[in-house]
Parts: sequence; C-alpha cells; structure tokens
Amino acid sequence: MFLRFFALAVSLGAAESYAAVPALMTHDQVALELRLKVGITDNLIRLSVGLEDKKDLIEDLDQALKIAVLSNQLGKQTFKH
Repeated sequence: MFLRFFALAVSLGAAESYAAVPALMTHDQVALELRLKVGITDNLIRLSVGLEDKKDLIEDLDQALKIAVLSNQLGKQTFKH
C-alpha cells in the first residue's frame, strides 16, 4: 500500500490509524457472491482513524488515492499483499 501514516492491519480500535482491505484480509475465505451480497467488494478499504494529526492523515489518504488511480490507469496492480 502507499500509505505512510496508516498501517495495514486487521486489528482496529487502537491509538494508531489502520487500514484494512477486508476482501484480502478478514473475508478472503468467504465466497465472492456472499461478500458482494453484504457489500464487501474487492476495492473496499476500512479505515480506523487514530490520534495522529488530521491534516497528516488527510494528506496521506489523498496521496495514496492519487497513486492508486494512476496505477490503475497504467494497468498496474494497485494493492500488493
């Protein structure tokens, strides 16, 4: 992932900010049809916002999303697991 302040993690609810991709992490063993039925798409990202400065977090998300869009446009894999 392209985030600097958000750690990639399944565990949420700490003082630090975390990002999770449920389709690749917590729900990777769930059938695609069932995941989609409950709204867990392949591009869903779950965020848990911690105590970091909100400006830093917003800038971090902004730059990561810009890179992801550019990577997608270039046909490269956006998320590396």
